[in-house]
Amino acid sequence: MYINEKTFTTHPEATATEKEMQSYLFLEENGVEYIRAEHDEAATIELCEGVEKVIDAKICKNLLLCNRQQTKFYLLLIPGDMPFKTKYLSAQINSSRLSFGSGEKMEELLNVSPGSLTVLSLMFDKEENVELLIEKNVFKDEYFACHPCVNTATVKFKTSDLKEKVLPALNRTYTVVDLECPEDEA
Repeated sequence: MYINEKTFTTHPEATATEKEMQSYLFLEENGVEYIRAEHDEAATIELCEGVEKVIDAKICKNLLLCNRQQTKFYLLLIPGDMPFKTKYLSAQINSSRLSFGSGEKMEELLNVSPGSLTVLSLMFDKEENVELLIEKNVFKDEYFACHPCVNTATVKFKTSDLKEKVLPALNRTYTVVDLECPEDEA
């Protein structure tokens, strides 16, 4: 996989998509300093490992989940190296039978395709149909990294900026969840 070893601190002059540019402009307009890396398509956490080395930060895993009736949708931010087990989440949000949202729903609700889901895609959820869930360990690292609504680039910014600038600018509240596997199940 190609990864540009050079990083950038401003948006590119041109991007392949408008939503990518909107992501950079959103960060800049809200005073979020970022480092940007360009790379080949990286739709999985495994493909992002090389990018993590270039930007010196762990990339967050982003999952679109829904209830069985597909009437409630959740964007879950979880550390990339943390396994996800629905039973730990279901009880905390009082929603049984969680499953993954479809690519079609992701496009419809958040204007992104599978592999490009990110907290930044919430800027397209004007009707606030998607509830934000953040695993507590996401806040432990100094830096937060995610795609800018496309999976051919990655941005890194301070985790404090996620809490103090990005989420307020998105007009989003969030629920902190604990998805650590108990010792007896590890």
